[in-house]
Amino acid sequence: MHIALIDDEQGCIDELSKICREFGRENCIETKISPFPDGESFLCSLEVCDGYDIVFMDIFMRGMDGVTAAKRLRLDNTACILIFLTACGERMPEAFSCHAFEYIIKPFTPRRVRDVLKDAMALLPQTSGYIDVYSDRKTVRVPYENIVSAVTDAHYLEIRLCDGTTLRSRLTIPEFIARTGDPRFLSINKGVVVNADYIIGFEENCCLLENGRFSIRVRNRLKVEQLFLDYNFEKMRRRTKRDG
Repeated sequence: MHIALIDDEQGCIDELSKICREFGRENCIETKISPFPDGESFLCSLEVCDGYDIVFMDIFMRGMDGVTAAKRLRLDNTACILIFLTACGERMPEAFSCHAFEYIIKPFTPRRVRDVLKDAMALLPQTSGYIDVYSDRKTVRVPYENIVSAVTDAHYLEIRLCDGTTLRSRLTIPEFIARTGDPRFLSINKGVVVNADYIIGFEENCCLLENGRFSIRVRNRLKVEQLFLDYNFEKMRRRTKRDG
């Protein structure tokens, strides 16, 4: 999750950074924070970065004000979640014309920011979480989107990654499911979990992935296919709501 913080008050930047980082740690979300003292430097950053998931924008700043910066942002980027910050609400109607997600009045409380972050996370694609895997005598932090499948092998779990490598860890499938808690991971057979983002279809009693296939229990096939459809429907709904 990449968050931009635009505010000419360093104290506000520091407080927001702290809250966002704590929120990311508590929710197992890898979080990158990019602070900017004014709208101009923020807009310049858009030319060299891949964009931001969430933008906290102060309205009243030295130089370019936040509403002007937000309007320029929206010329090329309609997807990011925009949250305005201000000490008063007199420009609220104009701010919401920039398709703002929320409006936070200063001075804000950590709880207020955390509540907004929680609501914003529901609209973001589920691509951020990670799991720490102990394999080959070291701990590896693995983003969920990099995991293709997890298969039980005796007392170990073989976690196959999108780059073709495999991590072997002393985990069980229930432990893996409990630690990730992500709907993209579907249990399709005893001791087999696959990432729904890598499923390309179903054939007879098999789940087809981009680089392989796994058998599905006959009695569970319809359930697995429905979970896959539900996951993709929800992912599409979030994307439509975010972009609209």
